[in-house]
Amino acid sequence: MEQDYIKLIFGLKLKQIRTDKELSLFGLSKLSGLSKSYLNEIEKGKKYPKPDKIALLSKHLEVPYDELVSLKLDKNLAPIGEILQSKILKEIPLELFGIQESTMIDIISNAPTKVTAFISTIIEIAKNYNFSKESFYLASVRSFQEANNNYIDTMEEAVLAFAKTYQVDLTQPLKSKELEDILVEEYSYKINNTELASHTELDNLRSVFIPKSKTLLLAKHIDDAQRTFIYAKEIAYNYLKISERLYTFSWIKFENFDQVLNNFYASYFAGALIIPRTRLVDDLKLLFSKKSFKAKDFERIIKNYNASPESIYQRLTNILPKDFNLKSLFFLRFSHQKGTNDFKLNKELHLSKQQSPHANETDEHYCRRWVSMKVLKSISASNKDHEFDIQISNYPNEEKTYLVMSSATTDPFVANRYRSVSIGIQINNQFKRKVSFAESKSIPKAEVGVTCERCVIKNCDVRQAEPNVITSKLMDEKIANVVDQLQEKYSQ
Repeated sequence: MEQDYIKLIFGLKLKQIRTDKELSLFGLSKLSGLSKSYLNEIEKGKKYPKPDKIALLSKHLEVPYDELVSLKLDKNLAPIGEILQSKILKEIPLELFGIQESTMIDIISNAPTKVTAFISTIIEIAKNYNFSKESFYLASVRSFQEANNNYIDTMEEAVLAFAKTYQVDLTQPLKSKELEDILVEEYSYKINNTELASHTELDNLRSVFIPKSKTLLLAKHIDDAQRTFIYAKEIAYNYLKISERLYTFSWIKFENFDQVLNNFYASYFAGALIIPRTRLVDDLKLLFSKKSFKAKDFERIIKNYNASPESIYQRLTNILPKDFNLKSLFFLRFSHQKGTNDFKLNKELHLSKQQSPHANETDEHYCRRWVSMKVLKSISASNKDHEFDIQISNYPNEEKTYLVMSSATTDPFVANRYRSVSIGIQINNQFKRKVSFAESKSIPKAEVGVTCERCVIKNCDVRQAEPNVITSKLMDEKIANVVDQLQEKYSQ
């Protein structure tokens, strides 16, 4: 373990034993002959006593020496010990959020009981929602994205520098061959297009990188847009000199937080290279200048780039907050199996932390009025390559309205499976200033909820479950009102 953590655990144990024996720091100082300030430094985890001092404390506190120096904590402090021994504070770069590790240690040492209760609560919540280590890492990166409005200056600048160095024309659609040449000539990559096809267990993977031989194995059934994105990510890892990385796409598991963060950086670089900021800003200005919305105008933007609809939508979450000051937005990705009534929310991003839905309603039924669901139903019925729809969604529960655009595509890896990506932008004064078609009558409107169990909309023809959460809440309010009335009646 880190030396700082060992000192902190010893200090926590000493403080707990002292308080259990109802001793003040002054009292322990008088008993042991050690100064009060020295004991205070020990309890705060700033100093670790020498063996002779530990022996003194052991004697006067009547605690075995071995028990005092053991890293094992009792059940009241055990969650803190688990967190410290897992080295999770080292794995998560707290500095990204402006937090110093020493600050976290001070908080733990000053209020161990409260911190223990908080950690225990988080652990219980995580268990209830099957919250894995990978989920925790991904949530941390998502918080980092949200804190920066999902715009990373250093990545944008790196893309421009790369394009200049390698003479990549960012005014034209980028093809995979151009990036493949850079990987082969500059970074000595070997491209293998056949090996993955001989392993049925790897059918869901698009690529595998073998670092020792610099061999990139690619799936046969990927299109040029997917190939271009994979090449762009590989270039990012090399150009940015990232060594702590993932070797499969899509990812199988993360070993540490750096891999998760670097995967985000490489993906961001790839998106910014394939969908350059300047071009996309110009495209959006033209779209937003129109008085009425036409689907073909937005679909034309998608076709302007050698990128999947998901990459375009992800890139919008970078550009809209930065260049149009539209920060209240969300991004969602759903998956759906044809012939089932199952819709899974497997990716989300919420800027300004105000939007619904969130993926934590795992055991409830998401609102079927969302345009995200409509495009999935449409594509599963039509068997087209791409379905697009738009909707103004009003959330009566939250008194918020969003313009939501959504695209559905087939899943290239699983038969009869589809996925939709959506971006929702809150309709507020800023949106109305920037978007001429903000109040266009050509865009359909719908009252929507979050989940059926929490929805107040009456007579909904697509409801999947009764609003039992709302019903239970209303019943509790009625009970509370009657109790208040009784309190008032019999208090006179």
